[in-house]
Amino acid sequence: MPGQELCRAGLLSHTGGDTELVTMCAVTRVLVLLLWAPWQELLGAPLAELSGDQRFHTFLKNNLEFTRKIKGDVAALQRVVCDTFQLCKEEELLLLRQDLDIAQAPLELCHGRSFQADACFSQIREGLRTYHSSLDAVLELLPGHAALVETLQLDAANLSSNIQHQLQMEDLGLATVTYPTEARRPLPAFSSHFHHQVGGFFILANFQRFLETAYRALRHLAHL
Repeated sequence: MPGQELCRAGLLSHTGGDTELVTMCAVTRVLVLLLWAPWQELLGAPLAELSGDQRFHTFLKNNLEFTRKIKGDVAALQRVVCDTFQLCKEEELLLLRQDLDIAQAPLELCHGRSFQADACFSQIREGLRTYHSSLDAVLELLPGHAALVETLQLDAANLSSNIQHQLQMEDLGLATVTYPTEARRPLPAFSSHFHHQVGGFFILANFQRFLETAYRALRHLAHL
């Protein structure tokens, strides 16, 4: 039997103690451990527990559809801003952006080697809270579309609540977060109505990018 098969079959103890074979088997085991360890770290402990849970996959399916719906509503408001204020292309407004205090929620824990389900979900919920508040500036800017903006805010709160509820059911140890009206963050200060318009443009653009990343993270989990 070749040495590689002996290592795989675990028959080394019956070979008479071939020194070269012992060394080869030891090296093989070390290489396997080294190659496997980074993937364990990348996936994160919670994924192993959640990936086979049908209830968790139902949650992912439902909230992928919900996130897609929210993305569509944000896109509709972006078209309104484009049609109303002729603010349509981000690259034409980048210089103005530097003068505006526009919140941009991070999601670096939702992609790449740092991805872990519980940390990613925590960032998504915090980001939804940020944009829930920031949309007040869009509401002031587009009073004729108040119903759509308020629906978007409600959907952001509901998506965060869905994630919170699921994580509590899975007992991943995340603290409860709610959106009390008295705790709303202050609106950005705009020096002119035009800056307000540009600010509204970037709030929606940032929110759309945020949702796209969150959607990819949910889809990634659904495919595990």
